[in-house]
This record gives sequence, C-alpha cells and structure tokens, in this order.
Amino acid sequence: MSNADGVDRAISDLVALMARLRGPQGCPWDKKQTPETLKPYLVEECYEVIEAIEEGSSDKVRDELGDLLFQIVFHSRIAEEQGQFTLADVASAIHDKMVRRHPHVFGDVKVSTAGEVVANWEEIKRKEKGHEDRKSVLEGVPRALPALLRAHRLQEKASKVGFDWNHLKEVLPKLDEEIAEFKESLKNEDAEKIEEELGDVFFTLVNISRFLGVNPDDALHKTISKFIHRFRHIEEQASLIGKSLNDMTLEEMDKLWEESKNNKG
Repeated sequence: MSNADGVDRAISDLVALMARLRGPQGCPWDKKQTPETLKPYLVEECYEVIEAIEEGSSDKVRDELGDLLFQIVFHSRIAEEQGQFTLADVASAIHDKMVRRHPHVFGDVKVSTAGEVVANWEEIKRKEKGHEDRKSVLEGVPRALPALLRAHRLQEKASKVGFDWNHLKEVLPKLDEEIAEFKESLKNEDAEKIEEELGDVFFTLVNISRFLGVNPDDALHKTISKFIHRFRHIEEQASLIGKSLNDMTLEEMDKLWEESKNNKG
C-alpha cells in the first residue's frame, strides 16, 4: 500500500466514524453539536497544537493534529448533513486555492525571494471572489484573533501600502511617547484614559516586535512559561520547608524567584 493509499484509507475511516457518531445509533453529545457549540473546541485544539510544537514532542504534535483534524471532519459532517458542503469539497477548495496562489510553482511566474511570493499572494488574493469588493486593506484579519496577533497582522497589512516607519530607530521614540502619555493618565486617575493609553503602549510594542521579526504572541507565551517555571520553583521550595505561600513575605518569595533565575529558569 502506498502512502497516498494509506492516507485515503485513514481519512475514509475517520469520515465513517464521524458519520456513525452523528447517526441514529450514535453518541448523544456528538449528535447535538452545532458549528456554534464547537467553536470553543476548535480554538482550544489549535492552541494545543501550538503548545505541542513548542514542547518539541513529535508524538504530542501528531496527537494534537489529530484532534484538530477531527474538528475539521466534525464541522464538515454537520455541513454535509445540511446540504452545504463535504470534507471532499473542503480539501478540493484548499487544493485549488494553493495552486492558484503559487503560480511560481504551478505556472510560469518567476520569483526570487520570499517577499515577492508574499506580494504575489496578496495580489492574487485581492482578485479572488469574495475579496475584490473589500473596502479596506485591513479587511481579512479575523476579529477573533488574540489581540496581539491581530495587531501584528493589521500592522503588516498597513505597512504593505507604505503606512510604516522606515527604521526601528523611528519606532523607539514612539514607545517613550506612549509610556509618557500612559504615566500622565495615571496621574489623572481617569480609568478610561488609562485603558486607552495602555492599549497604545501595547500596540507600539507590537510594532517594535514586527520590526525585529519577533512574533509578539510567541514572545509573550515564552515569558508566561518562564513565569510559571519560576513561580513553581517558589511553590516547591516553600513546600520543602513546610510553609504556605500565604505565610511567606514578599521578600522571601522574591529571594526564591531570584534563585530560580540563577538556576537558568
């Protein structure tokens, strides 16, 4: 059996399993699900794939990709029941889109850099059905994206039409300016203004990350992981000496925090 045959068989088995789960003698929970009720699970599975990738476990990546694939099959099955589309339609649509958006591979367009590929991609996308009537270059960035990622993508789109600084050194003073405005809002104790100015600080930091080629969401995730690791060190050390964190002073906890940093945590 070829690899392609194995893939076809595995996907067919999964589609059949989904049909049974949704069938008359299937699972009560699966049968009552809708695209709306499944949204949280779809998002959760995406993030679990990302977490598995960050952990570097190929087995876990495989398993989490399977969970994500199951969500795609689930949504496709519901759509098929409603006469909208099938999993085959989903696969065919993305296949045709990728061929269309890679004319340098499947056509006679010549490119020499990844930047040219992106430019061609955006131009082809703009001409596709459903995209040609967009009123703004900023359209197409999902509102449901995490705020850091959404800010990053919006800034990328704006930069493609020249709305951007030329160098990082031009962005850094903007950060100083936004921090100063944030500090001023703190003095006035205006909650709405504080929120606005803090948002401006975050937005500027995202811009800086874009200039540095750093994904802001990834950077924050890594810092969160570092925080968890160091805080766990505090908890573990407190447990070893039989103390509750509530009974420890900030100075005691800070000492353990610094200890975890010295241990490269």
